[in-house]
Amino acid sequence: MKLCPICQKGSTVVGGYSNRIRATKFNPTGKNRKQPNLQWATLPVGTVGAKRIKICTNCLKKNRQLTYRPA
Repeated sequence: MKLCPICQKGSTVVGGYSNRIRATKFNPTGKNRKQPNLQWATLPVGTVGAKRIKICTNCLKKNRQLTYRPA
């Protein structure tokens, strides 16, 4: 499952027209699905359950895994 358990960041649909296509209105580009950048993070020692979880890099930079309590 590609979802951050802390901030609930998931996949998004991106894409559309480039600047050149906008000028000519020819051959539009398709849409792509972008996934969040999930990385392994170690939970604090006192938590119950798994010792590591996959979180997005935004939460990893902000050290949100230190305050995360699994439900």
